[in-house]
Amino acid sequence: MNRPAIHLVVVPVLLFLALPILLIVVVSFSSAAFLTFPPPAFGLRWYRAYVESPEWLAATGLSLGIAAAVVVLATTLGTIAALGLKRLSPGARGAVAALILSPMIVPGIVVAIGIYYAFSRYGLVGSPVGMVLAHTCLAVPFVVISVSASLAAFDHRLEQAARSLGATPWGAFRQVTLPMIRSGVVVGALFAFISSFDELLVALFLSGSGAVTLPRRMWDDLRFSIDPTIAAVSTLTIVLTAVLLGAATLLRRQATRPASPRQVPSA
Repeated sequence: MNRPAIHLVVVPVLLFLALPILLIVVVSFSSAAFLTFPPPAFGLRWYRAYVESPEWLAATGLSLGIAAAVVVLATTLGTIAALGLKRLSPGARGAVAALILSPMIVPGIVVAIGIYYAFSRYGLVGSPVGMVLAHTCLAVPFVVISVSASLAAFDHRLEQAARSLGATPWGAFRQVTLPMIRSGVVVGALFAFISSFDELLVALFLSGSGAVTLPRRMWDDLRFSIDPTIAAVSTLTIVLTAVLLGAATLLRRQATRPASPRQVPSA
């Protein structure tokens, strides 16, 4: 297919997919007292309402705090899991990988129900700690996939050479392995943040009244009091997610770009 024909197919599809998002962005700047399109006038009324609302700010702060904790836990566990998978035999690797990636394979509602029943026995429902642990379970697969992709191009003989020269296992990992897979680790951390910050299903089961995250607050607002504030919050969430995805894409491109002669260390 030539380029004009590709544009005739791709551009309408992209517009169809992006149209709901664009409508939300436009409505967020509406001056009307309810959700309406097209807006009668434009302004920042609902962004001010979001900034001045203690409930919205509390939910946002909780979501950011939970996502930050999830990044630390999921990145650490996911990196360790990816390193362990790399060292397993091919037969065992497939079974273990399927188990680690099961939260991505099993329907989200099934995962949410299972986490709810497991955590309710230990009093973690309605607790930020429970939300962190649950979101970590969902975020670890993203880190494992990203780090495993970086490890696929890593030559473990470099680490063995460092060990033969007297480096400790931790020193060989820190000085040799980690710099080579750093981009995969950072990309996995970004995806872990996004998956936690945007997660709703588990929040519906676990948040209760003591751990209301931003997606849960948006859900409650849609059910009980629809006003354009939710469009403003949605727009800010879209912008944050787009920035993080863009950063992840740039890191991926830099990781796959061949090294220039100046970047190759001399003997």
